[in-house]
Amino acid sequence: MLCLRINILIWTYSTVLGVLTYTPRLVSVGFKGGLGSVSARGTLYNDDADTPSNIVTWRGNVATQHSESCKKNLFLQSLSEEEQENVVSGRGEIEDKDIVECLEKDVTFWTDFSKVHYHPQSLYQLNGLWMDVQEFDNYGIGKESLSWSSQGEEIDERLRFFVEECDHIQGFQFIVDDSGGFSAIAGDFLESVADEYSNTPVLLYSVRSPSSSNMLRENKKQIVSRNLHDAVSFARLSSFCQLYVPVGLPSLSRSKATTHLCIDDQKPYHCSAVYAAALHSIGLPLRMEAHGATTDSNYVSGAVHINDLVRMLAGQGRQNMVAILDVAMPAPSVFGKHLGQSFLENLQPLTPEVTEDAEDLQALEYMAVHGVFGSGGDRASVSEVKDEICAAYEGETVKPMHCHLSTAQCPLPIPLPFPSIFGNLISQHGQLLTTPISGALSRGSLDVHSIPIAARLRSSSAILPFLERRLTSLLRHGTVQGSSASSLLRSWGFGREEVEDMGESLSKMVLALNPHPLSSSDSD
Repeated sequence: MLCLRINILIWTYSTVLGVLTYTPRLVSVGFKGGLGSVSARGTLYNDDADTPSNIVTWRGNVATQHSESCKKNLFLQSLSEEEQENVVSGRGEIEDKDIVECLEKDVTFWTDFSKVHYHPQSLYQLNGLWMDVQEFDNYGIGKESLSWSSQGEEIDERLRFFVEECDHIQGFQFIVDDSGGFSAIAGDFLESVADEYSNTPVLLYSVRSPSSSNMLRENKKQIVSRNLHDAVSFARLSSFCQLYVPVGLPSLSRSKATTHLCIDDQKPYHCSAVYAAALHSIGLPLRMEAHGATTDSNYVSGAVHINDLVRMLAGQGRQNMVAILDVAMPAPSVFGKHLGQSFLENLQPLTPEVTEDAEDLQALEYMAVHGVFGSGGDRASVSEVKDEICAAYEGETVKPMHCHLSTAQCPLPIPLPFPSIFGNLISQHGQLLTTPISGALSRGSLDVHSIPIAARLRSSSAILPFLERRLTSLLRHGTVQGSSASSLLRSWGFGREEVEDMGESLSKMVLALNPHPLSSSDSD
């Protein structure tokens, strides 16, 4: 079954990797497919609402569709044993090395490596969809799967439940797999949120796996459909948020961001760990407690409110609302250079379709750094990190117009379900070594216990290729009357005027970053 999740927690590293972080000021919403072995009613309170009733109200024929329940893997079995405290003498406890090996070989659903207990209000199941997430692959299917007029109120009510638990809402953080049908569902949900919570900022991450970008086996009609989906998905979702961050490279394993990692693009288990770690880190300043007027302490510095983040990146200069996510994982020492690169040069994009080494004097940046090492192999102090990164920016030929730095001494912990993606140049605490560690080429949570990490959001003209491709797809295919593409858009619920409005919106985004668009001869 497919479901959406509504949680009052940071749905990034905390959900994917099992570290529950309660944040009573930020409501996060995730759209993801495949429940696996988790009940659609959550795992708290032993809710037995799925038990069939003895009251018969229907006398007609009944058709039952049944699928076998998913068997728990060793990791989930070990969690059950811990909770029930019923390990029978002589049965033997499950060893961590066996769990690691099991996860590397057999992960099908995101619930296979999640240790979070879900509240009954957290999950909403899309009933009647007997398909897997690979078939749930375009905007039209998502539009048909949910009638917001009849089901939307129930979803809204679940969100209100968590909103009312907040003492004060910073904002909403949406994480959406927008490569398929969840894009349409998320669009309806975001529209409802924008209507009901009009003064509350929305930060949206659109996250994709490498497989969703693979067009090698698609024919021309499928490619046009995919390009139109990307265009209308972005246009609609971006219209209901204040900051939009695309995440998901066509090949994570071949990117500069994973130089020190061992990634298998065919395993979402691997890719999600990298993206989740980056999102967890970039959201860390939102969860920091302010310390007086300076908002600093000996351990953290640079706490921000989500409103500040939105204004910082999208509310000044060219007011570009589409940001690029960069990461250094693990981050090098702030002192000196690693492999001839400065600290800033180690930050590499996780956002697709961006221009490398773009020089933009009007760029705006927001960076979160935590757990990095200083001199002598010790964790760098907050003041050392601030001083060294400020000096690094001063040494740059092209500097951003504005940069906010948040830092913390704590590194990123690596819990047991984390995949074995670390290369043999990474030490137990995440230091980058000059000599490889003998043994396996990849190492996991039993070998690497924590890592330093840096993540950055930047508003830059480097995002232009991402925007221009979506604008071109919409203008080339979606606005031609009588074409198969225009009829496809109508089947997805988009009329001519709405398509023209989306095109105008995308054109404004492109013009804000590129006042000199392509000439007609270039576009022919």
